[in-house]
Amino acid sequence: MQRLIERFGGVATVAPSMREIPLEQNDEALAFGERLFAGEIDAVIFLTGVGARALVDALSTRYATEDVLSQFRRTTLIVRGPKPTAVLKQWKLDIAHRAPEPNTWRELIETLRRETDLSGKTVAVQEYGRPNEQFYQELRALGATVIAAPVYRWALPEDTAPLEAAVRSATDGDFDALLFTSANQVDNCLEIADRTVGKDRFITAVKQSAVCSIGPTCSEALVSVGLMPDVEASPPKMGQLVRAAFECLANRAEESRS
Repeated sequence: MQRLIERFGGVATVAPSMREIPLEQNDEALAFGERLFAGEIDAVIFLTGVGARALVDALSTRYATEDVLSQFRRTTLIVRGPKPTAVLKQWKLDIAHRAPEPNTWRELIETLRRETDLSGKTVAVQEYGRPNEQFYQELRALGATVIAAPVYRWALPEDTAPLEAAVRSATDGDFDALLFTSANQVDNCLEIADRTVGKDRFITAVKQSAVCSIGPTCSEALVSVGLMPDVEASPPKMGQLVRAAFECLANRAEESRS
């Protein structure tokens, strides 16, 4: 990210905001495994590639890996995007439904509404980070019973000093643009702001900068805390995010001169 920003002539402040924490004592994932092997799961939704691997790793502490994959073959497998698709293909698992770009839960819901009937079905969702209650509500509206299979969560970095400094600088108006790359990052930035400068003060100050989002899921998180993105990358990739941010800043500069 820093190199991309510098390539466009910008000065980058990069502050680590997240640390992936595997769920070592993963009782919920193992409870999902029990129901999977009991034949009680009709469909499994994989949201991330790393999460798919972590879920199988967790289940493999109790069952043989090939037995886990065999159980998956007896269910309807659903994926959100290309990364879990690649993982399932490596395992030679057939995918029944896949969300189109930009690969958010909203596209996935529309795909399921159009392509299948979930009425009376038990659907397991491989969670990543925070649970998406809106997604679960939409699945229930389609008639599904939803169970969670969490495999990891996002914590603050062990050293929060760089993030604290960045939050203070943002509150002081030192940045022309802020680039957010995930919903969990938004959560953690707000947590640090609440501890340091005050969440409301941070949000008010940041509105004066260009707020830039990597994609729809991140944008939803920003909107939920009162920050309307000025930019949303499409497609949701780092390079496009940086490019769009600089285009936004150029437009702002042009408007201020006119």
